[in-house]
Amino acid sequence: MDGTGSGVIIVFSGRTALNVDAKGRLAIPTRHRDALVRACGGRVVLTHHPYDNCLSLYPEQQWQDVARQVAGLSDAEPVVRYLKRRFLGQAVELEMDANGRYLVPGELRELVALEKRAMLVGQIHRFEIWSEAAWQAEQDQYGQMDLSAMPESVQKLAF
Repeated sequence: MDGTGSGVIIVFSGRTALNVDAKGRLAIPTRHRDALVRACGGRVVLTHHPYDNCLSLYPEQQWQDVARQVAGLSDAEPVVRYLKRRFLGQAVELEMDANGRYLVPGELRELVALEKRAMLVGQIHRFEIWSEAAWQAEQDQYGQMDLSAMPESVQKLAF
């Protein structure tokens, strides 16, 4: 069981370059499209990533689980209120069309400068959607990162 309540194991991995059409639609690759239809009938939630300059796309049940956790945080800290506004306040529910596409609202496209090209990046239980330029900048930055500064919890992993 994967937490979706459906018994379907969802594993979104890999990255795929996508075109964004003139209306702002993204066609999900068939391998992921089928998993989304099985897991959530193609119903997803798209929102601004809480830390990075990209969008996060969650199958409906995963979104509900994460949203409950975030909503349960205390509003006493200004940074938590900001997180809630950025992550919860900008979330939109989407349904896959008959051609396996999602229409990304203009305001979310503008937030992350998503224009003609995008990168769809699997994160096991969700996707990240990056503009092509932002993805390349992220990769360039990663290439210069001091990997010895990884948290101890990551350093203990056996890859």
